[in-house]
Amino acid sequence: MCTCAAYFSAEFGLDESLPIYSGGLGILAGDHMKAAGDLGLPLVGVGIFYSCGYFEQRISESGTQEHLYPMLDPDRLPLEPVLDAGGRQLLVTVPLEGREVYLKALVARAGSAPVYLLSADTELNGEHDRRLTDRLYPGDPAVRIGQEIILGIGGVRLLAALGIVPGVWHMNEGHSAFLTLERIRMLSAEGVPFETALEAVKAATVFTTHTPVPAGHDIFSEELVDRFLGGYYWQLGTSRERILELGRAEGGFNMTRLAASASAKVNGVSRLHAEVTKKLFHRWMPHIPGEDIPVEAITNGIHTETWLSPEMKALFDRHLPQQWRAKAAKTELWEPIRDIPDRELWEAHEQAKGRMLRELGLPAAGGGRLPLVIGFARRFATYKRALLVFRDPERLARILRDAERPVVLVFAGKAHPADGAGQELIRGLSRLTADERFKDRVFIVPNYAMDIAKRLVQGVDVWLNTPVKPMEASGTSGQKAAVNGVLNLSVLDGWWCEGYNGRNGWAIPGAEELEDDARADQDSRALYELLENEVVPLYYSRGGDDVPGGWTAMMKESIVSLAPQFNTTRMVLDYWRTLYAPVSERGARFAADGFELARKVADYKRFIRSHWREVSVRHMEVASAQGTRIGLPSTVCRVEVVLGPIWHQDIRVEAVGPDGKGGIWKAPLTMVKQLGTGCYLYEGALPGDGALLAGANVRAMPVSPDFAHEFEMELAAWG
Repeated sequence: MCTCAAYFSAEFGLDESLPIYSGGLGILAGDHMKAAGDLGLPLVGVGIFYSCGYFEQRISESGTQEHLYPMLDPDRLPLEPVLDAGGRQLLVTVPLEGREVYLKALVARAGSAPVYLLSADTELNGEHDRRLTDRLYPGDPAVRIGQEIILGIGGVRLLAALGIVPGVWHMNEGHSAFLTLERIRMLSAEGVPFETALEAVKAATVFTTHTPVPAGHDIFSEELVDRFLGGYYWQLGTSRERILELGRAEGGFNMTRLAASASAKVNGVSRLHAEVTKKLFHRWMPHIPGEDIPVEAITNGIHTETWLSPEMKALFDRHLPQQWRAKAAKTELWEPIRDIPDRELWEAHEQAKGRMLRELGLPAAGGGRLPLVIGFARRFATYKRALLVFRDPERLARILRDAERPVVLVFAGKAHPADGAGQELIRGLSRLTADERFKDRVFIVPNYAMDIAKRLVQGVDVWLNTPVKPMEASGTSGQKAAVNGVLNLSVLDGWWCEGYNGRNGWAIPGAEELEDDARADQDSRALYELLENEVVPLYYSRGGDDVPGGWTAMMKESIVSLAPQFNTTRMVLDYWRTLYAPVSERGARFAADGFELARKVADYKRFIRSHWREVSVRHMEVASAQGTRIGLPSTVCRVEVVLGPIWHQDIRVEAVGPDGKGGIWKAPLTMVKQLGTGCYLYEGALPGDGALLAGANVRAMPVSPDFAHEFEMELAAWG
């Protein structure tokens, strides 16, 4: 038996030899596990082994993306079979459409951190079921929900079979949210009532959401959920309706909603993304202002050792303290970068760049001097706007084809097989590479994966990122580039909002207030101006030693300011301190003494919900008064609140209003008198600024010291 944190993810990007990832989510999961392994933290990963991985990409002469799915041979991969105590293949089962599907498991190692991968490809299953885990992110909803049952329910059963008892359960995106139902089922089998089990499960669960893009949030029809889990509901000790209620949102059963409903802590992957997520969740919690939705922020980072070029590693070994690899999150450790001679830094970068050009088969245009190379590599989704840089093709051609200052654009990325619009972007880009204006200046590198990504983030000069703000939740490719001295040229979105300091790269503001075409026009103009007036001139401003001193100064600033902050050592330690440790302690408290606290909270919530319809706020009055001893005026709010049988100390009453800065102000109101049975008078001082009182209102909401946050019940009664 061991106590640890369990990290569930639909994909893990551990190494290019194990292609069971599609992009940023999986790469982040792989880096998360590697950092935990480096730090010796007790973290186990749970995912799926996809027999065909994601897909290999070929791009035809017409620009059509072709999808190849070669079978992977586990015996040739860095995997080991998971065996039972008798040395046989360990097997677990999951319920699918009323039948049992068998699952075997393989394990990959991220240092000391194991990643367990489930597979349905076993002879005990029929051919249809064996193929369930063939492909990552299948387009068929029936296969997708089957995979998510395998990940969530199967993953919990696997850990139980291994004797692993996590103190914290971390869902990396909503794909694994069925794990919460399986944990409830296990408690129900021990005689724990459903609502008590739900509180116990919730107390020990963390959920990270990764995207505001609708396609990133799986929604299944209730009919499909019934079809797959109809014979499973009764095992949870409650009704079908109560279970579906946990995930009901956006016209179906929403896995993100299920994950949020059953978690003590929810976090976004950058500060901006946390704010965007609050607005997204506000649709589910309309009685709570978006600013109050309980979503925390832990900004993503990268596993430095994985993404740093050999040339830069050697440079850092020469100039940084000996322990720099183990202490990458220490800001002061990176300061010696500023003292590296410009030529030495530039030569290390040029070596990485030359290696990239050779290995990717790209021409080294510009005679003896390597050209300025700009890289754009990520998933081809429309919101990432891969073609924004081509908005004014004539202007771009003039920038790229300048004989004295040549510029090369390198693109890479895959579009999901079901994303027709993303594949059309690839076709459009392919046509542009054949255009005479861009020939030998614009290139596409096919089959984007970790090996290609490493070469690009290590070797280009500029990393271009042009998403529709605020659709980029975090983005980590720019962080990988930054630690290699590659400069970011990015829309001010995701992590770059936190990383950009005006001296370590370039920022495109991102015209959020404009419609699509107008926004694209403005953002592209800002991009061209930066290229013409700052990026290209700085790169080609050389001294007698042919080293661009201004450019290397910016490279140093980029490394020093970004490397210690945007790495997975800092990120994983943030998770451990702010989420894992408090949630582990909370989960233990809720499970103690036969789940006594979980039962108490469940009973309390049941009572509040059964009487909430009787709660109302009425007869609100706002008046000026001489409320201080020195005679300064204050504004007093008085309001009657009807609570029915609910105890007044279980309710918080406060005045709320907009603060004029995009947030809200809050003023507590105190119960001063009971007016009758279940009716109370509340009073309190409001902000003295009359402008802030416009739009003010009063709300009453249930509170408890045992809640994970004050809005846990998602209830509020407004005046």
